[in-house]
Amino acid sequence: MNLDEATNRPYLIAVDAPLGALTYLPPESGMILKRGQAVKVPLGRRSVNGVVLKNTDRPADVEIKLKPVIGPDEERPAIPQGYMDWLEWMAQYYLHPLGLVVETVFPPLSRKTKRKSTKSAAVKDYTERAGPPTLTFEQMAVLKSITEKPEFSVHLLHGVTGSGKTEVYLSLLEKVLAEGKQGLVLVPEISLTPQLLDRFSRRFPGMIAVLHSHLTPREKTNQWWSVVSGERRILIGARSALFCPVPNLGVIVLDEEHEPSYKQDEQLKYHARDAAIVLARTLNIPIVLGSATPSLESWNNALTGRYHLHTMKSRVLDREMPSIEVVDLREVTKERKDTPSGLPFWLSDQLYAELQHVFEKKEQAALFLNRRGVAQTAQCHGCGYTAECPNCSVTLTVHGRTHLVCHFCEFTDQLTEMCPSCKEFPMQPLGLGTERIEQDMLGLFPAIRIARADRDEVQSREQLEKVIEDVEQHNVDLLIGTQMIAKGLDFQKLNLVGLVLADVGFHWPDFRASERSFQLLTQMSGRSGRQSAGRVVIQTYNPEHISIQYTVKGDFRGFAEFELQERADLLYPPIWRMAMFRIQSASADVGKQTADRLVQRSKAMQKQFEAYSQNMMILGPAPAPLFKLRNKYRYHVMVKCDSAQKLNHFCRQLLGDESWVPSGTKVQVDIDPFAML
Repeated sequence: MNLDEATNRPYLIAVDAPLGALTYLPPESGMILKRGQAVKVPLGRRSVNGVVLKNTDRPADVEIKLKPVIGPDEERPAIPQGYMDWLEWMAQYYLHPLGLVVETVFPPLSRKTKRKSTKSAAVKDYTERAGPPTLTFEQMAVLKSITEKPEFSVHLLHGVTGSGKTEVYLSLLEKVLAEGKQGLVLVPEISLTPQLLDRFSRRFPGMIAVLHSHLTPREKTNQWWSVVSGERRILIGARSALFCPVPNLGVIVLDEEHEPSYKQDEQLKYHARDAAIVLARTLNIPIVLGSATPSLESWNNALTGRYHLHTMKSRVLDREMPSIEVVDLREVTKERKDTPSGLPFWLSDQLYAELQHVFEKKEQAALFLNRRGVAQTAQCHGCGYTAECPNCSVTLTVHGRTHLVCHFCEFTDQLTEMCPSCKEFPMQPLGLGTERIEQDMLGLFPAIRIARADRDEVQSREQLEKVIEDVEQHNVDLLIGTQMIAKGLDFQKLNLVGLVLADVGFHWPDFRASERSFQLLTQMSGRSGRQSAGRVVIQTYNPEHISIQYTVKGDFRGFAEFELQERADLLYPPIWRMAMFRIQSASADVGKQTADRLVQRSKAMQKQFEAYSQNMMILGPAPAPLFKLRNKYRYHVMVKCDSAQKLNHFCRQLLGDESWVPSGTKVQVDIDPFAML
């Protein structure tokens, strides 16, 4: 957009504050500003960052005295036109102040302060380039199909675990770099491992920059500038790397596109996958979404022809998919009632025998449980008292057999020996956690080397890297972990995976519960047998659950067909679109009254505007599944609609005036929500 230079009209500026765009006079220096230029502007008694949007007319209200722009911000480069258009879409679609959206583009520190080399803990540089391997027939076919469409197009790469999706990404980036362009690769934060970065760095020495949450502010700033200046030509990062304005972007790759971590649930509630697709469309470049278990949103788009579908059905070198055995824990419980086995209650004879076999052969095994701690909670078997968090509507988790922890607000308490309620019976751990599994395994196999990977044991990136390195170098015989170990890791000697309790998550209060369970079971199973025949043992109380049935068959298409029909019957995404209003208050009564008022306003709008009266449903209000969180009471109101545009307009209109919202109460909207708690 060319700004009006002739009339010296005021500028519309997106400011770093929770406000709409504001109008300012040109700088007193007379300097002409351009769209996307970073500036400093006065706001109240302070100056704030801003970015120029366009020229505008002077407000009709003559009482308003406009202030001039202080001047350009020389520390910040101008945001390119394509990114400006995209940022405006982000603010409009996710209903977030544009100035706050724009602010996410820039690095945390000034460039002028002493700048170290871009070589840092972020990425390791190599001097010699690793040559590409010979591509499989499937890889070559996929690569050819993608590169034939250099303009905007969305490619869904559905490849089984171990099929070589990463090599397709690397080969695609080689072609993009040969054309003089840059590349952006997004992966879930949990997948940003030394394994991945090392592979990219060996292939493209000196060309890789990395952005993720574990870097220091100085490292983030250095890495950001290395990309924006063109010094580094490939940016790899978690979802926030999407906001770095890569100057000559030629392709976007988004791996493990199904991952829930691509959705941000705080402040700007965006989904990196959806936002990346719009960015690719804005810049007219291709985008590749990869997964062994695609999201049903992406799969449905592929089925309807919006995305190009590419399939890789075989593992590299035709290695076999692991064999999967399902153990019915109901039968195990019945058998042990009559004939005790001496094994821990959670360990079946089948899984125990497989573990013995693996350790005898000096191979590696992994046990997966999506729950931390020694046990889920502690309970008095006399009066039934359970330890609950005073700040949240959840029971406390037992850790170390000595203390209780809330995983939401981090409240901690001592685990008392006797029940604090009746004071007559001892408190007993109830349930199972990764810490308990580790203790039991050490009792059964005292000679093996165990590593545990969960948020309690691994609290820094360095600790996670150490665990991965130990497993790679075969300094670990057994890896015990939560979903942190379920994705993207490639351990050559890991030939047995045990899913200790697959039921965790089956009955979560979320319409995506089955989909997430299937994805997690399939992804975790795929860690087994990367070099030789692998085995998977799934322990469950629900062997007939569809997530398990289709995982055993390795039938993603069958699962997707079944689940999409369920969604169609209930009008859930991806068939209809959804928005979630979250009402949060320090008072349960005030929160309920506000939620009721929101529903009343919603239904009044439906009656007033004909467009909202058809194919739109208002559901609620209802207490959130986590009703109390960090001493705030929470209610949900859900809106379902057959049109994303209509839904967006409805939400914008509904929140256009928030004067009716009581002080101290928040009403927030989440477009395309993922976390239903």
